[in-house]
Amino acid sequence: MLDYAALSALAAVIREGSFERAARALNVTPSAISQRIRLLEERVGCALVVRAQPCRATETGRRLCQHVDRVRLLEQELQGALPALAPEGVTRVALPVAVNADSLATWAAPAIATFAAAHPVLMEVAVDDQDHTTEWLRSGAVLAAVTGTGRPAAGCNSRPLGAMRYLAAASPAFMQRYFVDGVGAGTLAEAPSLVFNTKDELQVRWARRLCHRHVELPRHTLPSSQAFVTAALAGMGWGLHPQALVAPYLANGTLVELVPGAPLDVPLHWQYARAASGLLDGLSREVLAAARVALLAP
Repeated sequence: MLDYAALSALAAVIREGSFERAARALNVTPSAISQRIRLLEERVGCALVVRAQPCRATETGRRLCQHVDRVRLLEQELQGALPALAPEGVTRVALPVAVNADSLATWAAPAIATFAAAHPVLMEVAVDDQDHTTEWLRSGAVLAAVTGTGRPAAGCNSRPLGAMRYLAAASPAFMQRYFVDGVGAGTLAEAPSLVFNTKDELQVRWARRLCHRHVELPRHTLPSSQAFVTAALAGMGWGLHPQALVAPYLANGTLVELVPGAPLDVPLHWQYARAASGLLDGLSREVLAAARVALLAP
């Protein structure tokens, strides 16, 4: 049998980032946390925690954390069906998911918030590029994710959400400064672009499709969907924006498309762990319903 007190200590260390914060969360001493994890590592036969700032799980540690998350969801569901088993007071279970920033800034946050307001969960939302959130699932760090790939991760189901439409936009002053002679490989190579982080390939993909070759783009890095819009309005650069975020600015003329009628549609999928619990199924229903309204049909 697995030692669930030790597994809970492991999950707390990874979630909180340190042994001390995990001890406070579980109302025990740091030495008790350390001892539980040491005994668990001895039993498993390998390290489970990378002692760093913050602490990180090894691959085996991530798998055990995912197991703990699933067990907690199942226990919560059982307590709902059998109230006599439930402890006194309200108990909430962590539900870790990964979402790309643009979905979170537009349609996904309301869906997650609506679900969390009605269910005994504590949402742990990680943000990453849609082409990389699947890695969170594979590692066991989350139980569900909005991803850019329909191929399900091992042990997961995959459902199409639809496509998010992006528009390349900039301020009129920026257009006048950099694109007075048109938008092409030469002008794009000179005009500063906006990217979310080093993983963000949307601007490069759009430029490649427009120019039929790779264009090396100068770029500003801004890890926020709202900051993208603010920067574009200020004339800092051009970028690919979710249509839902920039529609009002395009309508009043404070932003303009670089090339009208040249959107980039990015398909999105919802992947979630199989046989996790009714709570995860409920979140999936909320996410899928919101996507049907907000995204282009799959």
